Amino acid sequence: MNENKIWVKAPARLHFGFVDLNGGTGRRFGSLGLTIKGLDTQIQASRSTIVETSGADAERARRYANRLLERLGLEGGISINIESAIPSHSGLGSGTQMALAVGKAIEKLFQIELGSRDIAAMLGRGNRSGIGIGAFEQGGFLVDGGRRSGGPLPSILFRTEFPDHWRVLLIFDAKSTGLHGDDERLAFQTLPTFPDEAAGALCRLLVMKVLPGLVEQQLDEFGESISEIQRVVGDYFSPAQGARYSSPAVAKALGWLGNQGIKAVGQSSWGPTGFAIIDGETQAVTLMRQLKAAFPDLPLQYQVVAGQNYGAEVSTDVETRHSTLQWPEIEADALAASLKHK
Repeated sequence: MNENKIWVKAPARLHFGFVDLNGGTGRRFGSLGLTIKGLDTQIQASRSTIVETSGADAERARRYANRLLERLGLEGGISINIESAIPSHSGLGSGTQMALAVGKAIEKLFQIELGSRDIAAMLGRGNRSGIGIGAFEQGGFLVDGGRRSGGPLPSILFRTEFPDHWRVLLIFDAKSTGLHGDDERLAFQTLPTFPDEAAGALCRLLVMKVLPGLVEQQLDEFGESISEIQRVVGDYFSPAQGARYSSPAVAKALGWLGNQGIKAVGQSSWGPTGFAIIDGETQAVTLMRQLKAAFPDLPLQYQVVAGQNYGAEVSTDVETRHSTLQWPEIEADALAASLKHK
């Protein structure tokens, strides 16, 4: 098929934590996460004589396109209009999803065979976690098997549907960013050795509580185990990010939710975005409104989303596609601008 224009919609993901930061088995990391609706990177692309990009996060898209075209030895360029972008450095997988969206557009427009893992490897994404690649390819709730030193990118070992009626309450701090770039690399290099017994306990927790609780839709069991993984991993990373959660404001909101009996709370990746998993839309919206009333002076914004049980969407029917980025009860443009310039 000779595609002249390509539209790609790549979903955000939550990263719930690593289960083996020790690496004593020969593999390190191993992570779990969830693909979510309502936050995505959408691009429209076509062939061009040069690389040109416009819209949110255009510079990052341009770097990825140039690097990939050079690595593949492809002549010509690509024109990319970014209709929406996942907020950068907020713990939602913005870099990987932009890289994969740009790579998928190049694959289709230049009519080459290029898998998502190949794109990620060439663009330096997914080195520690396979959740972003899995979210792009499959969606749903995902577990990867970590990575051997010098081995291939982490592979998805387990994928299942996230319950349709469960909701995720996201908590954003527009005045904070999570660790990234050189700071993130330095953190992994300087943190002490993760205890072997703690890694064993987290792996057991994953197999014996997280996965059964999810498959059987037992939110308390699932939530308690997610929160425990968050506690252990967050405390391990606290010397690098300042505390269990990188944003003090988000930490206050999560503490309040815990006091209301919400079992599943935590921070996605390095944050600052926090999350709580709620049993239903009505309760999630009610808690969101109560949080606004409880902390009117904190720089927090909120969104209720569902899990997404499918991956990225790719289409040549670009004329009928429109940006679907929505931020219920908050101003989308204002939040995007505040996250961009924080």
